[in-house]
Amino acid sequence: MKKYNFETEAIRTQNERTQFDEHSTPLYLTSSFVFDDAEDMRASFAEEKEKNLYSRFSNPNTSEFVDKVVKMEGAETGYAFATGMAAIFSTFAALLESGDHIVSSRSVFGSSHTLFTKYLPKWHIETSYFDVNKIEQVESLIKPSTKILFAESPTNPAVDILDLEVLGKIAKKYKLLLVIDNCFATPYLQQPIKYGADIVIHSATKLMDGQGRVLGGIAVGKSELIREIYLFSRNTGPAMSPFNAWVLSKSLETLAVRVDRHCENALKVAEVLEGHPKVNWVKYPFLKSHPQYEIAKKQMKLGGNIIAFEVKGGIDAGRKFLDAIKMCSLSANLGDTRTIVTHPASTTHSKLTVDDRLEVGITDGLVRISIGLENPEDVIEDLLQAL
Repeated sequence: MKKYNFETEAIRTQNERTQFDEHSTPLYLTSSFVFDDAEDMRASFAEEKEKNLYSRFSNPNTSEFVDKVVKMEGAETGYAFATGMAAIFSTFAALLESGDHIVSSRSVFGSSHTLFTKYLPKWHIETSYFDVNKIEQVESLIKPSTKILFAESPTNPAVDILDLEVLGKIAKKYKLLLVIDNCFATPYLQQPIKYGADIVIHSATKLMDGQGRVLGGIAVGKSELIREIYLFSRNTGPAMSPFNAWVLSKSLETLAVRVDRHCENALKVAEVLEGHPKVNWVKYPFLKSHPQYEIAKKQMKLGGNIIAFEVKGGIDAGRKFLDAIKMCSLSANLGDTRTIVTHPASTTHSKLTVDDRLEVGITDGLVRISIGLENPEDVIEDLLQAL
């Protein structure tokens, strides 16, 4: 089968047409599927033939969405989930046994951190963290029971970059599974499998949807690993709905052109913020001042749509900045057409201690901006007047 370029695969990967010869894939809003006879039903459940059985297992819409992401990431197969966190939990629950150990970057999404520290320990699965700026710590944390090496890059919310090639080599050396959360980059900007990742996870809610409409998650990677994740999910039920899969599959058709503009806008905004007298620092992967700029340039096509910067004056200044915003949205989401501003220390990460926040790069004055698709001059004007 001919392999096309990224944008073409995103548009032309479709289900076979039905007898109606539709140009755009229809919605398959059905919970179950029928069989021709007893033998057809037996063979289908025995997996002797490939057939949809029940939409918790598979559905034409979810299959199309998965096929697109698999091609984009260079994976073997995948499974789609109701949310990004369902994808992360199911991956760990399916691949780990009681007594196993995880080595993870400390800078991970808050819910991932809660999963590692509150819920997985119930099944005697422990996690050790390494500092994103001290990747050399990783090998010292590995135990005989270590099974998974986990990281996200760029990180949420401090936009740090981890060297995926280094992590890939460590995982191979110690025979660990490398699991990468690629949500901020999308497969358009970065393909972790090229650097040795075994599983790549996305919250499709973010840039994959790109318009703040639906929830979704996906895990793609090696067939034997995805098989275990599929069997776990088939029995526990975190499947993506056919409607959300249909929306997300259509969204992927415009992923490249949208992310191009997101990145173009974000770089313009970051450059303006970097010179502002009320800003201590700005972190954006494709700014030369970013601590991991060279790594970002090596493994990412563009810098993404997320900017982190520190307002002078701490928590109070951060709150005042949010109160002064007029056009941009105040929301905890990201990857939308609309620019979104968040102050983690007073909102999403307010329950953490100051020391815990600082461990993941969240200072009191840190602001995270998800740059949208508005005219960048309007976004810049709103941010400057708020400052």
